[in-house]
Amino acid sequence: MINILGISTLSGLGDTPDEHASKMEEGLTGLRPITGLLEGFDYGDLQAGWIQDRSLLLSRKWAPASALALHCALEAIEDAGLSPVDLKHAAIIAGSSRGNAYLTDWPGRRPFKLMAASNSMHGEIASSVSIELGITGPWQTIASGCAASLDAVGYAKMLLDAGIVKFAIVLGVELPLVPEIISHYQHTGVLTTNGINDPYHAETSGFSPGEAGTALVLSSEEVSGAPKITGYWCNSDADSPIGMPSDGRGLRSCLEQAVGQLEGKRITAVCPHASGTLLHAQAEQAALVSALKPKELISLHPLKPFTGHSVGASGALDTALLAHYMRSHQLPPNLPDLSVPAEPFTLPQNPVSFRDATLLKVAVGMGGHNSVISMEV
Repeated sequence: MINILGISTLSGLGDTPDEHASKMEEGLTGLRPITGLLEGFDYGDLQAGWIQDRSLLLSRKWAPASALALHCALEAIEDAGLSPVDLKHAAIIAGSSRGNAYLTDWPGRRPFKLMAASNSMHGEIASSVSIELGITGPWQTIASGCAASLDAVGYAKMLLDAGIVKFAIVLGVELPLVPEIISHYQHTGVLTTNGINDPYHAETSGFSPGEAGTALVLSSEEVSGAPKITGYWCNSDADSPIGMPSDGRGLRSCLEQAVGQLEGKRITAVCPHASGTLLHAQAEQAALVSALKPKELISLHPLKPFTGHSVGASGALDTALLAHYMRSHQLPPNLPDLSVPAEPFTLPQNPVSFRDATLLKVAVGMGGHNSVISMEV
């Protein structure tokens, strides 16, 4: 089992895990009209969530996503009670769908020309943390779409399980709220067109985009009371560059692998991908029912209604928020008044107790990539 020692979260909902939890328990969302950030562009009534303190994204040396990664890494390391010296040989695994693409002309930034090549590379998200903190372990940036940072969690787990490193820093960063990226999503048809922020609503039409940065410090050493990552599975649909099979067969197969290896464990909760598209809502539910064959109620904890869909950062962001609640043997509440899927699923509106059980966290990447981790405490 891999222990989660340190957590950092930053999104349109809040700047810390405590602030996220407080607002979630108040039933608040971080979404607001995107015109409040991108003036002069016609996005209709599109809602989005963005990081409020823009100074955290400004660095002459590092591109914006890299600056965000460094900020989150430092916060998670402090939360873990470790120092960069303790983590000298740690792995650094980042996940982001687009890295620093389209971010070179970031508002208010005066970059160094010398850093232009580095600033344009996905790998800079991880390398910036390695360089600034003097960490000499292996680093990698994964770009498997919306599953990127959950895959980063899984990749880090494999390195820890193999004994290659004793610690790993996982990063999830995404800054998709720039005109070029929003336009790509609009042309593809995955953004909400009716403003329904309810992934299981019969008329849900797409997602509300969000920015996020998150970091987790993981360890292979046993720490009593720490949230734990107990498994990681991934596969591909080999079906569509945009959607997923309507029966969710690729995700179902991935979940079946997880359930098979978790035999004897009580899977009582799922944090689904729940992006907001109608196809995904139907396919994911079908996959969960078929793979889990539940004999008791399963609580669902979709977190994107609170934060917006932070694309490649969403998997690690959700994992960090789950871990924050698990430290108190709880799972997070849901945004009030969401549509509840048919049994065996429930959507608790208050934090729920979580003991002697297993949770599955799901992420699905555009292009047909499915990832699942299991968590306990």
